[in-house]
Amino acid sequence: MSYDPNWPQNGEFVDGNRFREQFAGLHDLIPSNGGVSGAQVDSVSTLDPGQPASASATVVDQTLHFTFAIPRGDTGAQGPAFASAQVDGVTSLNPGDAAQASLTFDGSVLRFSFGIPRGFDGSPGANGIDGQPGVPGEVSQSTLNGAIAGTSANSNGVATLNLSVSDPPTQMELQAVSNKLDELILALRRL
Repeated sequence: MSYDPNWPQNGEFVDGNRFREQFAGLHDLIPSNGGVSGAQVDSVSTLDPGQPASASATVVDQTLHFTFAIPRGDTGAQGPAFASAQVDGVTSLNPGDAAQASLTFDGSVLRFSFGIPRGFDGSPGANGIDGQPGVPGEVSQSTLNGAIAGTSANSNGVATLNLSVSDPPTQMELQAVSNKLDELILALRRL
């Protein structure tokens, strides 16, 4: 399609396909003798409803520059009222990321979603108060060995009995064995 300088008219629907046709038509008008080497759109502005659309083109340094002014459409009908709003999700972002927010409307509910950056890690705080002692743990073999080292010497103070027992033993012999046994038991007790 060729370039139409009268398009778009006031209140006319503007779509991408028609714009592409206009650009193709302008491209066909550009001389192929090397006078123009490129094209760019410098601005597209929105006009109040009822104002006429306009387009202009200039050549600067072998580049075709376009400027467009397009009227916006009439205000549409008021949409449905919303019944409620709810937050669908909050996501933690990395420190320094930009906060994010999105809003959708499903016909009755405004739905929000947020992305909020977490703060940077703070410096370590002071040491806290010591807690209560914990439950005793198991004793290691080395701790046990250290605790019983030298304890067999507890019985060193008990003299040997050196008793010859008769057959049958007498009351006095049995009493001597009993007394020596008590002496040994007392010596072996730990404090």
